[in-house]
Amino acid sequence: MPDAGLLLMTLFLLVAVGALGGILAGLLGVGGGIVLVPAFFYVFQSLGYDSPQLMQICLATSLATIIVTSLRSVVSHNKKGAVDWQVLRTWAPGIALGALVGVVAASGLRSQSLQLIFGVLAITIGLYLAFGRSEWRVAEAMPTGIRRLVISPIVGFMSVLMGIGGGSFGVPLMTLHNTSIHRAVATAAGFGVIIAVPSVAGFLFLDVADAGKPPYTIGAVNMVAFVIVIAMTLITAPIGVKIAHAMNPKPLKRVFGGFLILVALNMLAQAVL
Repeated sequence: MPDAGLLLMTLFLLVAVGALGGILAGLLGVGGGIVLVPAFFYVFQSLGYDSPQLMQICLATSLATIIVTSLRSVVSHNKKGAVDWQVLRTWAPGIALGALVGVVAASGLRSQSLQLIFGVLAITIGLYLAFGRSEWRVAEAMPTGIRRLVISPIVGFMSVLMGIGGGSFGVPLMTLHNTSIHRAVATAAGFGVIIAVPSVAGFLFLDVADAGKPPYTIGAVNMVAFVIVIAMTLITAPIGVKIAHAMNPKPLKRVFGGFLILVALNMLAQAVL
């Protein structure tokens, strides 16, 4: 049985993490995982949970929350007719396959290696948030044929290695291929479900050593963090949306991009040192 004081501190910090993740997701339109993974890592590490598979636990728990938030988002966007179901149907098999390969890869990597991967990819996403422009285009339509067969598994694979849903990679991918931002955000939420469901199913059966792992962890999914974060994001995400409609979110995206780069650099430093 975990120490009561430590458990209370864990609960308090996870409530704060969930509240912040929900606000940022609603405010900036970024996937919660890009916030949750480093937050989980620093919370669990600071509380003394030093499992050699700590990053796997953070990735799996983040992906578990994405199942709920992405489903909720898809239903909401679909009511407004914003989801491109043709893209979802044709991209789903490749994304799901890439996600399953990502689970296998993440299960066999050291926590430090996953920190390095997260740091490098998070810096890339941070740079796009900070300096990307909405008018950038690489093509007039989403890739099909061989290009889709190549790109779709990569999206699923990289997302699982970062513990994120469809927004961080899917939205830039679609907007760069001449998809409106609203349609891209709505459809990328569907990517999140396709990524998270098979990957979490795999992570639930991952054998994680008892030593150093947070309490109430099934496989690699920490159930306490999952429940608290879901509860808080459902409450605070609408607050973020209201703030976004009341002000211009573009400067905030640039600030968050810079913040994300700093978080990623710190994670890289911890992995190397």
